[in-house]
Amino acid sequence: MESTIDTNALGEKIVRVLKTIYDPEIPVDIYELGLIYDVFVNEDTDVKILMTLTTPNCPVAETLPLEVEEKVKSLNEVKSAVVEITFDPPWTQELMSEEAKLELGML
Repeated sequence: MESTIDTNALGEKIVRVLKTIYDPEIPVDIYELGLIYDVFVNEDTDVKILMTLTTPNCPVAETLPLEVEEKVKSLNEVKSAVVEITFDPPWTQELMSEEAKLELGML
């Protein structure tokens, strides 16, 4: 008998991992910053993360997606992880959580 994976629980675990990754120039994690647009988890525990960067020429454009991929792959339940970068829609400060805005003194 195969065990079924709770994709919602795994998604929540992935979000907890994403909240440990920080933009090096802004003291807020990438999830609260609004850089993560979506997290997809299928029944085979393959993960796809759709994310953006604050700007297309972001200094961490090469390293940040790799860090996200590696940290998500480090979860035992995750079989594979792929990060897709998009700039549609472009990131704006409106995508930041209230928590992030408070942290940055924007409220």
